Amino acid sequence: MSELYVVGIGPGGYADMTLRAAQTLNACEVIVGYTVYVDLIKAHFPEKTFLTTPMRQEVERVRLALETAAAGKAVAMISSGDAGVYGMSGLCFELGKDYPEVSIHTVPGVSAVLSGAAILGAPLIHDFAVISLSDLLTPWETIEARLCAAAQADFCICLYNPSSRKRRDYLSRACDVILRHASPETVCGIAQNIGRDGEQTRVLTLAELRTTEADMFSTVFIGNSHTKVVDGKMVTPRGYKHE
Repeated sequence: MSELYVVGIGPGGYADMTLRAAQTLNACEVIVGYTVYVDLIKAHFPEKTFLTTPMRQEVERVRLALETAAAGKAVAMISSGDAGVYGMSGLCFELGKDYPEVSIHTVPGVSAVLSGAAILGAPLIHDFAVISLSDLLTPWETIEARLCAAAQADFCICLYNPSSRKRRDYLSRACDVILRHASPETVCGIAQNIGRDGEQTRVLTLAELRTTEADMFSTVFIGNSHTKVVDGKMVTPRGYKHE
């Protein structure tokens, strides 16, 4: 049986990759991935064969990995963060049914929801929701409904893909939805370039977030009604009884 490993490489820095992920990449002959993500790890695995495809060629990338594995190579398909959180593992399993000779294994990584929370402080200590603002695969109406439900339930909310050149106003639109149920003073945070050069964070209010630009390398955190600022960090209490 041929092997395909779907590997989450974490936020980008080698130090943030799990030991199991690094060991898996070392053991594989071929590493397949989106060009930007391959560039993040290439220097640490110089003897490997790398196969890449650009953005929005996920299906082609997965078939390339499956066909390479079916040819007898030990292959790793990499995803940033965790391969099972907005990553490649689902598509690998879906398309893998056409390659019964290939056994697929998922190797978890550190998702941006976790690594971003770590550098902001402790925003996700209580219940939270993770929502992507990208409407490439999900209609905006569905995204809006999910934002509204999460805000109404007073979840902490983590936003992936907050904006792009074609979606410059999506973060402000999302804030408008959340403001139907949340205070403008709700504590929020932005984590940018997590684990990479230029890493930075900012803690601000929901009202301020509404007029703030965040790029595709940013992860946005919106607190619940109990989230507060402690020594410049974003902190959500685990329990409310001591407040």
